[in-house]
Amino acid sequence: MGAIVDLVLGVVTSIGGFVEVGSISTAAQAGSEFGYQLIWAIAIATAMLALLTEMSGRLAAVSRRTVAAAVRERFGIHFQLVPLTAELVIDTLLITAEIGGAAIAIKLLTNVGFEWWLAPLALLTWLLLWLSGFAVIEYGLGLLGLVTLAFVISAWQLHPDVSDIGRSFLPTTPHHHYTRYAFLAVSIVGATISPYLLNFFSSGAIEEKLTESELWVNTTTAYMGMCFGGVVSMGVLVTSAMVLQPRHILVDSYEQAALMFVPVFGHYAIPLFAAALGIGCFGAAVELTVNIGYTFSQVFNWTWGANKPRRDCARFVTAFTFVLLMALGVALMGFDPLRLTMLSVALTVVIMPIVVLPFLVLMNDKKYVKDHTSGVIANGVLAALTIVGGILAVVVVPLEMFGG
Repeated sequence: MGAIVDLVLGVVTSIGGFVEVGSISTAAQAGSEFGYQLIWAIAIATAMLALLTEMSGRLAAVSRRTVAAAVRERFGIHFQLVPLTAELVIDTLLITAEIGGAAIAIKLLTNVGFEWWLAPLALLTWLLLWLSGFAVIEYGLGLLGLVTLAFVISAWQLHPDVSDIGRSFLPTTPHHHYTRYAFLAVSIVGATISPYLLNFFSSGAIEEKLTESELWVNTTTAYMGMCFGGVVSMGVLVTSAMVLQPRHILVDSYEQAALMFVPVFGHYAIPLFAAALGIGCFGAAVELTVNIGYTFSQVFNWTWGANKPRRDCARFVTAFTFVLLMALGVALMGFDPLRLTMLSVALTVVIMPIVVLPFLVLMNDKKYVKDHTSGVIANGVLAALTIVGGILAVVVVPLEMFGG
């Protein structure tokens, strides 16, 4: 019965925790600029994420090691410092963007400038991590995040052409702005498959004491939860395509993105969008921050755990506190939340190869996964997509950022 409860909670909270600042911003911009054309990018990214999260949970259940700890052991500290440094930079930017997204959500409700909410939100993030265990972080925020199902409801109520959506699962060439199209495709992948998720899910499996006999729970949660979550992200794109594109509204701010809810939800559109954005962003900020503590502690062999008394894992707390303060410092220097989000998720794809490829090696090492190694096809597809995505990101990100 306990396994069934974990399965249901895992699937439901995966749906609620899927959509955050990166998913909303990339899907909203893609829909407003290219209609349904980039649904294929969400589908591919979701499938990759499902495969990777299932693998990370499997690694933890079988080896009793997280991804960061296993990479440190298998490849050595000198190698591990490279992905660790890259993740530190990207995760700091992402935490800044997520806190900024949550602050924008409060601004939509109060008309008070988002800058005034940055420090209180950072403090609230820290207090939640100081006072709560893993169940609150994962399940509590995930359940609140079910408000993002409003995007699916909105898309359904708008009655899109199902055949057009179906055709968009196959990549097509855009009629204009090829670089922008490629940049948004890369950004969608980066927003969906953030590298921190691999270690966060494996750390969660350790926190919840997932065993080898419960691998079916891990597999079902990964595939069902992520696929349903991908549907929510597609709901953002479809709603944006049907509401914003015909009116030639480009999403240059979250305030503009909120307009996509008006035809369906009327007077409740802005509050509902603010709730979806705010809860999704705050939940992601908490997960990113605690994962920094996980990663540093596991790489340097410190005591760690969201369920442990804080006095027993002081360096774990110090690590996530330090990075949270860094992110707040970046935010207080002044930034455009939407632009920072788009840059961060695109750069995420650039570093994916140095994070994902070593992980795939681990998943074929019987020392870590015994007889539960990954198949050749899954490994090959993930490796190819990761490398191609990284190369594409290196090309299109500078062009988009600097107007090449």
